[in-house]
Amino acid sequence: MPRSAGPTIDEVAAAAGVSRATVSRVMNGRSTVAPDIAERVRGVARDLRYQPSRVARSLSLGRTNSVALVVPDLANPMFQQILRGTMAAAAPHDYRVLVAETVENARAEAEVALEARQRCDALVLAAPRTSEDELRDLLPRLEPVVVVNRHVPGRTVPSVRVDYGAGVRSMVDHLVALGHQELAYVAGPPSSASNALRVRALDDARERHPGLRVTTLPCGPTVEAGYRVADRVLATDATGVVAFNDLVAFGLLARLDEAGVAVPGDLSVGGFDDIELARYATPSLTTAAVPQADLGRRAWELLHARVLGVERSRLGAEGIALHVTPALVVRGSTGPVPPARRHGAPAGVADGGPTG
Repeated sequence: MPRSAGPTIDEVAAAAGVSRATVSRVMNGRSTVAPDIAERVRGVARDLRYQPSRVARSLSLGRTNSVALVVPDLANPMFQQILRGTMAAAAPHDYRVLVAETVENARAEAEVALEARQRCDALVLAAPRTSEDELRDLLPRLEPVVVVNRHVPGRTVPSVRVDYGAGVRSMVDHLVALGHQELAYVAGPPSSASNALRVRALDDARERHPGLRVTTLPCGPTVEAGYRVADRVLATDATGVVAFNDLVAFGLLARLDEAGVAVPGDLSVGGFDDIELARYATPSLTTAAVPQADLGRRAWELLHARVLGVERSRLGAEGIALHVTPALVVRGSTGPVPPARRHGAPAGVADGGPTG
């Protein structure tokens, strides 16, 4: 009979002079073994380079030591950083993080989340696109679960949320202080709850800044979407643009450069998230910075508490909902209103490109 690829639990038990069950308890972190015996078993395991079977361990402990992260778009660096933050926080606790993507398909989200939850001990649901009613019905079936970037009225589900309204307000205030009164907002997916929060903040900005006008243009969350919407932005009277996220802003910058439109000389552009490439754009991108990896770390902290059965009273008031406020990072893509536009002069762009 061929020998297994590595040492077996029986070999560790024989070398340590203990039973197979004792080795199992030690390797599973149980505290029912005398400290000197446990240390002897761990020493033998190290010497023999013994690696316990994760499948066997899962069966013994009744858990998989894995959690799932469900995201709408893995191509978005924002969700990549949330994943990294979750993985970094979970690793010291010997937990692995599996990831599933819904590809911005709200109709498939529930099915993907339920399947992922069946394979893991718990779930992090990031920026879900599912409707409020559907999400309210889904969440009890996913427990333990933590939601990132979504508030669910009527459900006391632990969540980590970005104050998108505060981020948009800081961006608008910055542009208004530079003299901009005509803005364009290139919107995110209609199913995105954070997009709705941005729109609400823009409505509030109109009330706080008399004379401010904001044109909302349907767009999306990707570089390609930002590129395609640029000509429609140029057809408005906007002197400043608030982009749904940095990816959209990158697409805008690319198309504006092709059209010969100077940023910020002719048009200011602001993004959202402060992904890693934002500072390296041409020009460098003014944006509302979100500590993306920290969202993942905080989500894990809440989730780990749920998995361990920590009572909510021990978590305190912050144990159910953690809020993160974006910080405005001013770079080269925003500047004062062009002199020709300060008194309501035409934009100088009639057909998607600059005039002479």
